[in-house]
Amino acid sequence: MPSSRRPRAARSRSSLRHWRTALVVCAFVVAAAVGVGAAVQLPSAGAVARFTDGFVAQPPASTPGPSMPGPSTPSVPPSPPVVPSSPAAPVLTLSDPGPAKGRGSFAYDERPSGVLGRSGTLRRYRVAVENGSGEEVTAFGEAVQRALAGPGSWVDGGRLRLQRVGSDDRYDFTVYLATRDTAGRLCGAGGIDIRVGGVPYTSCRVAGKVVINLARWRTSAPHLVDAGMPLDAYRLYVVNHEVGHQLGHRHEGCPGAGRAAPVMQQQTLFLKGCRPNPWPYLGGKRYTGPSL
Repeated sequence: MPSSRRPRAARSRSSLRHWRTALVVCAFVVAAAVGVGAAVQLPSAGAVARFTDGFVAQPPASTPGPSMPGPSTPSVPPSPPVVPSSPAAPVLTLSDPGPAKGRGSFAYDERPSGVLGRSGTLRRYRVAVENGSGEEVTAFGEAVQRALAGPGSWVDGGRLRLQRVGSDDRYDFTVYLATRDTAGRLCGAGGIDIRVGGVPYTSCRVAGKVVINLARWRTSAPHLVDAGMPLDAYRLYVVNHEVGHQLGHRHEGCPGAGRAAPVMQQQTLFLKGCRPNPWPYLGGKRYTGPSL
């Protein structure tokens, strides 16, 4: 009776075939895994940078796995975040009022300017800075030019033009930047007392002379500093105020609490509830207060 058992040699050959088949399948799986790993590898260090919110973000460097021997690519440290800087606070005053006394002589800005204003009577002016004041005459000349050019200055009315000329040219008035004591002397000679507490304090206009007090030019006035008026705006005001006197305008009062002060108000001495304002024209119209 034939036996149901297979011969031992046949069983051995069958087992060997199963093992060979298993080895082939394993080799295929390993190869597929390597291919997938290569497909999802991270960008290299030389990849193009990405942009995020307008700033360049460096891509991460790839790190070789255990099956990729060799030195790793050094990582690139991220750039520090860019923080927008806030605008600098305006300068309200300088700590140094400048010398109280200069040499009494003046240097002139010899650069003629273009004509300011579109129509009207042409008036020429010179610009001078006292020697020994520590101020540059060209810088003062440019500051006066900004004040008189506007927009908002006296030429906006269409009936006046202004032009800076040299010291030897024909002129109608001179704008002086003078030390405290010299300003007191020039104003006093024209009958104007600019003293407060016995010290020359304000600026003035006398015949043919617009005299700007260096101490005010550098430090403004305490109540204007408290009101937050920038020093540059005060300089616009004091030039337009004193040139306004040269043009025949008189002092004016505050038109109402909370409103802009007229340029002919004595803002160096008081605001009376008004807000500081350096311009004679606002919104293209002449801005005034009650006559004093």
